[in-house]
Formats: sequence, structure tokens, C-alpha cells
Amino acid sequence: MIGRSRHTLPNWAPRLVGIVIASIVATIAAGYVLLQISNLLSWLLVSLFLSFALEPIVNQLVHRGWSRNIATSVVLLAFGGMAVVLVAAMIPLFVQQVTEVVKQSPDWLTSLLSTVNSVAGTNISSTDIIDKLSLSDQAVTNYVTNIANNVLGFGRQLLYVLLQVLAILLFTFYFVSDGPYLRRVICSFLSPRQQKIVLTTWEIAIEKTGGFMVSRIILGGISTVAHYIALTIIGVPFALPLAIWVGVVSQFLPIIGTYIAAALPLLVAVLQSPTDALVLMVFIVAYQQLENYILGPKIAAHTMELHPAVAFGAVIAGASIGGIIGAFVALPIAAMLQEIAIVYLNRNEVIESKLTETTTDSVLKNKTKP
Repeated sequence: MIGRSRHTLPNWAPRLVGIVIASIVATIAAGYVLLQISNLLSWLLVSLFLSFALEPIVNQLVHRGWSRNIATSVVLLAFGGMAVVLVAAMIPLFVQQVTEVVKQSPDWLTSLLSTVNSVAGTNISSTDIIDKLSLSDQAVTNYVTNIANNVLGFGRQLLYVLLQVLAILLFTFYFVSDGPYLRRVICSFLSPRQQKIVLTTWEIAIEKTGGFMVSRIILGGISTVAHYIALTIIGVPFALPLAIWVGVVSQFLPIIGTYIAAALPLLVAVLQSPTDALVLMVFIVAYQQLENYILGPKIAAHTMELHPAVAFGAVIAGASIGGIIGAFVALPIAAMLQEIAIVYLNRNEVIESKLTETTTDSVLKNKTKP
């Protein structure tokens, strides 16, 4: 009897094993489901962010007597219309520049070969290069087939992007138009104390995201005007669409946006004159310094206070987690978390120490010395 009792499992052991196995299976299943709907979750995140940014504008229209659905529709159509106008303005520019590149390619090749021959002492002609690049019939067939496949792939990607845009716009519309109802539904499952926390956090999110959008729009407008004046003075064609391109891309694509925005007008300028491109590059660099050290901090101080190091780290973290979308929403999320921490975390008086003494404190102490 004693030996048999030693090998008998406790009554709770099978249940524990079952719970562990069920937990592992549930965790794997949940991870699989989250992986499958990761795109949907990213769309919802972007839509929620856009709803935070647009809700203050919609609320202003609602307070003036507009229907919430109509106000939301008008605001979304206005922003969508501006995006369509920007794209429509860029298409003729793109077509002209591609045509110009194709037209000037032989001259560029001849000039490049002349420089190489004079420096290296060679005697290479453009005819030799064209002969070596000539393709056989089979190679031409393969090349055309690859182009056709690439076109089909591009068409599929374009349809997917359109689906993304439409889905994000639809979710954004419902988040904004049904925002009060959505908040009531969420709060109905919470205690009064929890409701206060949720509503305060939601209000902070709207305030900080709205501040981020306002700061980006102001800086984008200033950048557009400044670059339009510079491009017009220099004589670069398509000054207005290029200026709008710089203003939008540089403000709404963190980190890489500045370089992408500057590349297109510089390309257009260099096709016209390398000297014009050099002058434009000097202006772009000078304006970026003005924006980064004077305009940006002053505007952000009134819209979204965030330390530059925190902002940079937030963008890097957001880009690592969610790519361009993560980088785009990183700044308002960081500002929102910072404000939530200020509201809910207790802050104490700091003791006097050389390690905590700031430059301002040192100046004040020196002034008070007799």
C-alpha cells in the first residue's frame, strides 16, 4: 500500500497538465491569429491616430450646427482632395522629367566617355558600348516578359495600396463620426474611476495628436512657401508642385522625409543646370537648419512639447516596430505617453546636488552672489 501511494499522482496534477497544455495551445493560436491580422491591426492603429487628429476639427463643425456624419465626410474629403491634387500635379512633372532623361542620355554618355578617355587615355566610343549592350532575340523576349510580369506585379501592389487607403479611410470615418458612441460603449463596461482614466487618456491623445498635426501643417505650409519662392527665383520648372512635394513629404515622413523631399527638386534642377542644383541644395540645407533649430522648436512649444532626444528615439523605435507607419505615429504616441505620465505619476522635489544642477541654476546662483 505504501509503495502504491508513492506512485499515485495528486488529484490536481492532471488538471494542472491540462491547464498548461491548453495555455500553450491558446498562446500559439493567439499568436497565429495576431500574425494573420497584423495588417488589419496596423490599419486600425493608423485610423485611430487619424481620428485623434481630425476629431478637433469635426467637433468645431459640430458645435456650429453641422451633423457629425456630414462634418466627418467633409473633413475627410477635404484632406483626400488635397492628396489627389498633389498627385495630379506631380504626374506631368514625372512624365516630363523621364522624357528629359531619355532625351539627354546620349549627350550624357558622350560627355562621360570624353571625360573617361581624357583622364584614362582610352579610346572608348558610344558605338562600342551600344554594340556590347545589344541583345539577342531571345534576350529581348525574356526582357519583354520580365517587364510584363513586373507590370502585373505593380498592378497588384497598386490594388493592395488602394485597398489599404480605402480601409483606413473607412475606419477613420467610423472612429470620428461614432466617437462619442464608441466611448460610451467602452465606458459602460468600466467603473466610474476607470471611466475617468480612459476618458482623460483619450482626451490627452486627441490633444497631443491634434497638436502634432497642427505643428506639421504649419511647418509644411512655411516650407512650401519658402521653397516655392526659392524655386521660382532660381528658375526651376514646376515650382509649385515641387514646393508642395517638399512641404508634405519633409513633414510627414520622419527622418528620411527630408532627403526624399529634397531629391526630386534637385533632380529637376540638375537636369536644367548643375549650377542651379548647387544653389538649390545650399538653400535646402540652410532652410533645414532654420527649421530644425528655430521654427520647429518654437512651433512645437505651443503644440507638442517633446525633447529632441526623446523624439528621435521614438521615431527610431516606431520605425523598428512598424516601419514607415510606426515612424509616422511615433511622435504623437510619445507625446501622449509623456503627458499621461505627467498626469498620473507623482513627482517629488529634487534634492540639491552637483549632479542635478542645470545651466540655468548655475547662472542664477552666480547672479545672486555678492
